[in-house]
Amino acid sequence: MVELIGIGFVAGIVAGISPCILPVLPVILVAGATTPGTAPSLKSRARPLAVVGGLVLSFSLLILAGSEIISLFHLPQDFLRDAGIALLILVGLGFIFPPLAALLERPFARVGSRQPSGKAGGFVLGLGLGVLFVPCAGPVLAAITVVGATHHVGLTAVFLTVAFGAGAAVPLLAVALAGNELTKRVKMLRESGPRLRQVSGVILIGMALAIGLNVFAALQRDVPGYTSALQNRIEGSATVRQELGNLTGNGHTSLASCKSATTGLVSCGKAPAFKGITAWLNTPGGKPLTLAGLRGKVVLVDFWTYSCINCQRTLPHVESWYKTYAKDGLVVVGVHTPEFAFEHVVSNVRTESAQLGVHYPIAIDNSYDTWNAYDNEYWPADYLIDANGIVRHIGFGEGDYSGTESLIRQLLTDAHPGVALPRSTDVPNKTPTAAVSPETYVGYSRLQYLLPDDNVARDIPAVYQFPPSLPAGGLGLSGTWTDHAQQATAGSNAQLELGFQADDVYLVLGGTGTLEVSINGAHTKTIDVSGIPKLYTLFHGSLADATLLLKASPGIKAYDFTFG
Repeated sequence: MVELIGIGFVAGIVAGISPCILPVLPVILVAGATTPGTAPSLKSRARPLAVVGGLVLSFSLLILAGSEIISLFHLPQDFLRDAGIALLILVGLGFIFPPLAALLERPFARVGSRQPSGKAGGFVLGLGLGVLFVPCAGPVLAAITVVGATHHVGLTAVFLTVAFGAGAAVPLLAVALAGNELTKRVKMLRESGPRLRQVSGVILIGMALAIGLNVFAALQRDVPGYTSALQNRIEGSATVRQELGNLTGNGHTSLASCKSATTGLVSCGKAPAFKGITAWLNTPGGKPLTLAGLRGKVVLVDFWTYSCINCQRTLPHVESWYKTYAKDGLVVVGVHTPEFAFEHVVSNVRTESAQLGVHYPIAIDNSYDTWNAYDNEYWPADYLIDANGIVRHIGFGEGDYSGTESLIRQLLTDAHPGVALPRSTDVPNKTPTAAVSPETYVGYSRLQYLLPDDNVARDIPAVYQFPPSLPAGGLGLSGTWTDHAQQATAGSNAQLELGFQADDVYLVLGGTGTLEVSINGAHTKTIDVSGIPKLYTLFHGSLADATLLLKASPGIKAYDFTFG
């Protein structure tokens, strides 16, 4: 653990000098230079320390407990970020109007102090800034984020987060102290206290709005990734990755012994309760369901996520079972456990589930608590529970719909002897039967098929060139792309080529713009991309060893190819 914490500290230092933190540097500089409500201090460095201390504290809490806070208070996913922007604007107004600064400092000021010292105000500013501090993600920060999102925060995770935050604080503190020293040494700045504060307030408000509107995206794309090689060298060793994997690993539940393919009913033990559900859709008044309250019913727990094509192909079958057998005692609960960040937003799930025709209850499992309780590893996955609360069948992936429906009918008959069930459903099975290309991710966290297979530049813009030749299943990039953990964002002249074998090709897309699609050199369609990220159909036909070429306008985000 000691070695991992040391790596975390060094990784934090690298993050603190990375291109991704450029938007916060002017705020740090101004905050370290100016004390609202008083003349610039000539002897104290407490304010820069307070600014950076508040930033590190709020950043660490957000990483480790942000999802818990969101879940506990049923807040929207963007709430904390919006709150940080609002707090920065308030602090900026405090620079302009000193009475407001004193009011903001009061809860944090030393008891008995009658005059604002600037330390408390700096700490408040740091708290707001920490929510907006987004360093370039590497393996260490990614692991911390997963641990926080899955609520598995232990001492190792806490120490690692503190070490990372402390490392990031080193260069930021240097910037804040530079602003403080600048004010001390420049006579004109020392003598223009009120005017300097007002100008600083305007700068803070402007920077807060600019961060909120993401106007620095172009700047961050244009700045070379001068820390990527250093980051990969520090965090990319096999030892570090193994320790990070141990940090994010989950234990196994009693259901693990039932994860073998079975065609009949078995007894896998008591079904775990729904845990950490942040919202319920398609229930009366959004009220939660409990397995205890459903005792006597046959329950199908279906794990899914809305942009997953495999899940989308199962939904008509699950929906049909729900409509056909609900009156006979079947309850379907769709546990929506997100794969991508945009799938955490409840309004996105609500919109897409309605468009996909899902009417049964949906449990929002953003924290992965229910996913982990079932020791689940797949989208989609079905857990069939009998009237006594025992898991009797587990199914992963697509297919065998008639077999699953037969087991549902058997459990309903066991629960209600003599019941006259309706005819079995007749929904076309669209599970691919021929060999198709494997699921292909574009984000670096699961990037497997990129050619050439050199390390991709992480979280920074980079210019790529297509490989000389592209075999089946290979992925190539050309032009400027910024590859993130879950998606790649197109820059200038961005193109992507993919060798595939399938009847249907799908791609999860986000952003706003157009995507030109060509197959084997012939232009086939232009896709307008807008709204929330979702699955788009790129091709429908039947081809073997074909080449797909995509030309993306700047800002288009490509997540994940799937095939049918």
